[in-house]
Amino acid sequence: MNDTRTRQTRGISSGGAPRVLVVEDEAALGLLLTYNLEAQGFDVECVERGDDAELRLSEAPPDLVILDWMLPGVSGLEICRRLRARESTRSLPVIMLTARGEEGERVRGLSVGADDYVVKPFSVPELLARVRALLRRVHPARIAPLLSIGDLELDRGTWRVRRGGRSLHIGPTEFRLLECLMERPGQIFSRAQLLDSVWGHAAEIDERTVDVHVGRLRKALSQPDEEDPIRTVRGAGYGFDETFGKVRN
Repeated sequence: MNDTRTRQTRGISSGGAPRVLVVEDEAALGLLLTYNLEAQGFDVECVERGDDAELRLSEAPPDLVILDWMLPGVSGLEICRRLRARESTRSLPVIMLTARGEEGERVRGLSVGADDYVVKPFSVPELLARVRALLRRVHPARIAPLLSIGDLELDRGTWRVRRGGRSLHIGPTEFRLLECLMERPGQIFSRAQLLDSVWGHAAEIDERTVDVHVGRLRKALSQPDEEDPIRTVRGAGYGFDETFGKVRN
């Protein structure tokens, strides 16, 4: 699948939706998985080659990977092995798909670090259930309806943000930006990572746009006498301060 088709399949990122990378060289199955995952609220990207998957994983690791065993370029088994060897992707959830059903092959797939193993042909609802179960275990904040840190609450269902009981007026872009930061308190995101998560990989927007929206978000979140929950690391990016709302010595 070429880059243009991949971006059309994925569309614009929904920001807070859990991001799934599907690596499947059977185009029909890749489209089927993409359609069903997106229908369940996931932000999906699908690639057909193992080397293309390697590139996307190095650019912006998703929340979960659905990985076919046999792929052109680089095998799924080798991709999984490389993911587990890198610190940045060591805990990335991986579900491996394969036509190999023998017990020995399943053991081999799990031994290189796959979290789950699904044999083709499989039930799509069952796969979706496994995806959600794995995300609940590894990234509970990615599917929680309410994010709450200190006196700040973000409600995904109603698209409302409250601080200390008062409602805050926040635009949709600032909402997605806050959602992204609150999901991983303490993590510093580069401008490029925030553009990818909030605006989408295909969006042609200057990175300095992130600074403008962070400024707007800060004004909406905090009154003059209140603690700023957003942390700036010069030359690196932005993050949600993991000490926000905690008593400091």
